[in-house]
Amino acid sequence: MNVLVTGGAGFIGSHTVDLCIENGLNVVVVDDLSKGRLEHINQQAKFYKLDVRQTELTAVMEKEKIDAVIHLAAQSDVQTSLVNPGFDASVNILGTLNVLEASIKTGVKKVVYASSAAVYGEPQFLPIDEKHPLNGQSGYGLSKQVPEKYLSLNKTIHGLDFTALRYANVYGPRQDAAGEGGVVAIFTDRLPRGEETIIYGDGEQTRDFVYVGDVAQANFLALQKGSGRIMNVSTGQGTSVNELYGLITELLGTTKAPVYAQARAGDIRDSFLANNSLGEELGWKPKTGLREGLRRMLLPSQQLNQK
Repeated sequence: MNVLVTGGAGFIGSHTVDLCIENGLNVVVVDDLSKGRLEHINQQAKFYKLDVRQTELTAVMEKEKIDAVIHLAAQSDVQTSLVNPGFDASVNILGTLNVLEASIKTGVKKVVYASSAAVYGEPQFLPIDEKHPLNGQSGYGLSKQVPEKYLSLNKTIHGLDFTALRYANVYGPRQDAAGEGGVVAIFTDRLPRGEETIIYGDGEQTRDFVYVGDVAQANFLALQKGSGRIMNVSTGQGTSVNELYGLITELLGTTKAPVYAQARAGDIRDSFLANNSLGEELGWKPKTGLREGLRRMLLPSQQLNQK
């Protein structure tokens, strides 16, 4: 199978590329390197430096005889989407439309689309399942939701199969604290260096932290299963930011206290997702606990306490 991975030089993308290659797939990476890094691209993958909004994408997919697409390229920062919603929509909506149009033109059989828990907005109940109302509270949440509608439409009209995966808070090695990273990447970047670490709000807000290797596995499995389905990728458990901070400081053997600041606009108070559908449909389950995942992030630069 010839698979195109958009955003394949990025955090989730590079792990997904590695797993696909390990399983014998031929992988083509498209990435504009605005966030991704060349050194993260598997040497066995073929690479094209390209923005997913460019019309040249069709020619690349035709040349490489692409059978399936894992579409991970995105503008993923909530605050950017609030400050610059036009840019956010251009990348996430128009970029995805270009990927879908190119897929239809070149005979691609399936698209795996990376959506987000941000489509749900403030939870009405927990854990959030896929039937939860969609009420995104940021441009990012809206720009990840709209392509889901186009996926369903294109399956009906053109027969282009898809699986959409709504990720919880993904973390792990290669995550960039200055780029696409979230709170885990920031903490694991700053704390080992003894730098001041800010927690926005009181720190009791909860998130569902899912390890990148488990997410890559879901992406890979979705190439073959989950026809026309939209499913959560999560641990099904909420962890407070204070708990996360405490676990990292414990692993590092430090007692440095955080600095608390005012909560940010657009941030959800509590969120964790049900993952029953993904388990039933793909036979997937999260394998990496938070402690172990954090240990893998910190190990390259720190000798950790074995606890």
